[in-house]
Amino acid sequence: MEKIIVNNKEFNAIKIPTPNTSLLLIQGNKGMLACGYINVVTADKLNEATVIVTGVNNFEDMLKAKVFKISDAAKKLGITEKMNGEQALTYL
Repeated sequence: MEKIIVNNKEFNAIKIPTPNTSLLLIQGNKGMLACGYINVVTADKLNEATVIVTGVNNFEDMLKAKVFKISDAAKKLGITEKMNGEQALTYL
């Protein structure tokens, strides 16, 4: 686990290597920014604020990537698909 700072806030960043790729996740107090390995359908079932970005290989990529999918709970926080990962993370 790493600590990353975005807009003066500290977040836990987790990278889990798999045989073919890595699962990437940045955890906020209200939810998570995750790579495409995570499923928004499951997040909606659990009422979790989850934002998905795709085509990423590291945490820096996640912050720059355009938001791809948003759980219903994340939408209620004000997150939209017009944001990038860094912008979305500030809501989480």
